[in-house]
Amino acid sequence: MSIRQRHIAHLHLHAALSEEQYGDVIELVSGITPHVQAVPPDAVQLDLTSALRYFDLSPYDLVQTTMMRLKALYGIDSSAGLAGNRMLAAMAADASAPGETTWVPADRAAEWLHPRPVTALPGIGRTTAATLGRYGLHHIGQIADLPPATLQRLLGTGQARLLSERARGRDPRPVTPSEPAAHLVADLVFDRDCLDPAQQHRAVLGLADRVGQRLRGEAQITSRLTLTARYADRSSTTRTRTLPEPTNHSPVLATAALGLLTALGLQRARVRSFAIRADDLLSAGTAHRQLSLDPGDDRARAAEAAADRARRRFGSGAVHPAALAGDRQGRNPARR
Repeated sequence: MSIRQRHIAHLHLHAALSEEQYGDVIELVSGITPHVQAVPPDAVQLDLTSALRYFDLSPYDLVQTTMMRLKALYGIDSSAGLAGNRMLAAMAADASAPGETTWVPADRAAEWLHPRPVTALPGIGRTTAATLGRYGLHHIGQIADLPPATLQRLLGTGQARLLSERARGRDPRPVTPSEPAAHLVADLVFDRDCLDPAQQHRAVLGLADRVGQRLRGEAQITSRLTLTARYADRSSTTRTRTLPEPTNHSPVLATAALGLLTALGLQRARVRSFAIRADDLLSAGTAHRQLSLDPGDDRARAAEAAADRARRRFGSGAVHPAALAGDRQGRNPARR
């Protein structure tokens, strides 16, 4: 394999995904390669080039492994395209039936592209296709063989140059991971108004644990939490707390969140929903944790890391805090 040859995969996800489920997909494929670009709401692109040696698999086999993980862990069917750049990979995915992968090797890209209709190229709308059609240009190969000056007279310089490059299968864009979110939100809506303090306690505990999972999955830390309770009459109350130090450790987040719950003084309030918001997010690489003489703290963090690995391997529902066992009421939290 040439060192400079890229292997880009585009996966279409054949499912209606919630924001959290889509986040789970991003987290799973990030375990294959860190070079993942979200294409919401139902696709992802992966640069597999650096992962091939690690997994010791061919590009095609690595794509099949990824698709099998999506099916096994989340029940998501997918179709895939595999090529040397993002555009070709996306076009190949469009040409693939659910469960199938279309691989367009670099030395066969022109052969694969030429008979396809010009409308298969990204950015070709009805107006452009109609203009080309009036001159008998219906297939990508005809565009690729056309002298650039002729295409410029038909479409103008800028559009002609871009279309000519795409017709020749060229796309220099890298796979670019999304920028970290400025904040993270987890919410839960009860099936019915909640009056039970114990159930409210479990709900907030579960949200704090989910926020911790998300932060660790995205290698981020937070220094401020906000808890909002909304009531049956559509009113709400909010409390905010700055943490002693930035963290993504779920027990610390849970302690802060439960303190906020106590500060709300709900008593017998009819709670419709809770939301926890983590602000002032930073890269986890900037964290400076105070040294602790308590060996239990290190054991708790080691157990937390093991639980995160189990979730990545077996799905987000594989491990839950003991206090949440059997508690599944309400919606799953979502990132914003």
